Amino acid sequence: MHTVGLKILKNKLSEYVRLAAAGETVIITDRGRAVAEIVPPRARTGHESFVERGVREGWLTPATDRSGRPPPRKPVKGLTLEQLMSELEQDREDRV
Repeated sequence: MHTVGLKILKNKLSEYVRLAAAGETVIITDRGRAVAEIVPPRARTGHESFVERGVREGWLTPATDRSGRPPPRKPVKGLTLEQLMSELEQDREDRV
């Protein structure tokens, strides 16, 4: 693992990108504090999904909750679909 300051990285970026391409992790620091990493690319296994491709290319942003964390992977216990749709209809009636 290599560590490099932001100013030096700016001047020698291609050198550090080559290190990452060769499998090394490069820690980037700003005034002695780690702020980012350049890591080797992940091995792509099989086909990536449409969503994975969108996130990788930057034209799709993953959902987050109000605190900035990703939403839970499992459904939240509570309302059934029928109850949720009923509440949605009631909310829409208030707007008319």
